[in-house]
Amino acid sequence: MSALLVLAGLGANANAQEQGNCPELPADSGLAWEAKSTGDADFCRALRADGSEAFGLYISRKATFEPKRGNRAEAGVIDGLSMYWYKGELALKPNVEVRETVVELADGRLAHIWLQAEAPQLSGAINQAQAIRFPTTRLSSK
Repeated sequence: MSALLVLAGLGANANAQEQGNCPELPADSGLAWEAKSTGDADFCRALRADGSEAFGLYISRKATFEPKRGNRAEAGVIDGLSMYWYKGELALKPNVEVRETVVELADGRLAHIWLQAEAPQLSGAINQAQAIRFPTTRLSSK
């Protein structure tokens, strides 16, 4: 999970109103992007009205997450592409569920998506993350 901490640091000074190269959020989600671009990479955090993170993603040419089949959890669909969520953990927060996935964009970049939620909110958090759309670059199956 150290990659998440590094990525979170990248977005510390980003403008919450800026969408940058982040995917589209559903209009009724109540979420806003905090975005930061560096070189050919984009860091995006979907924030709730209270400033807490609903989920985040990092789009780059190099993988920042390598899924392990043994950690496979829920099946899902993001922008029409079937994918799987993978379990993670936070040692200091045993009651928090962590999920991560990676999807390949049509331009060859990878979108590493993660979320953290307590068990009762996990399904809703996954649904919110799966509702994003990549309108300028269609996803491709890998």
